[in-house]
Amino acid sequence: MTFDDIIPIDALIGRQPDPMYGGDSPPAKGKKKKVDREALQSAIMRIPRMDVRVARDLIDIGIREIYELQGRSAESLFEEIIAVRSETPKYRIAYLRMGIYFSENDPPEANMMHPSVWQDV
Repeated sequence: MTFDDIIPIDALIGRQPDPMYGGDSPPAKGKKKKVDREALQSAIMRIPRMDVRVARDLIDIGIREIYELQGRSAESLFEEIIAVRSETPKYRIAYLRMGIYFSENDPPEANMMHPSVWQDV
């Protein structure tokens, strides 16, 4: 008879048994956040202060480059996003307006490159 037969070594040192080897450990406390690597690496993220979730929304409706925002209306883009994902919050319209401004002005004014400027314009 060995020591492991009496008291598992993991219990002595306070470690949870590995579930791959048949242990019944509880799930990890903190889940890792999912990272949207495609949205983070997209050209849309070159817009200062752009939200990753808005970049994901734009990718989902087929807009992958900044120049594709030129001449578009933020409200029409938002309607397209709503058609794909109906639970999209309205605050993202400000980010869309800011992105359109950035695409149409070279160089953009620094004081206009914040979403709070574009709320309820």
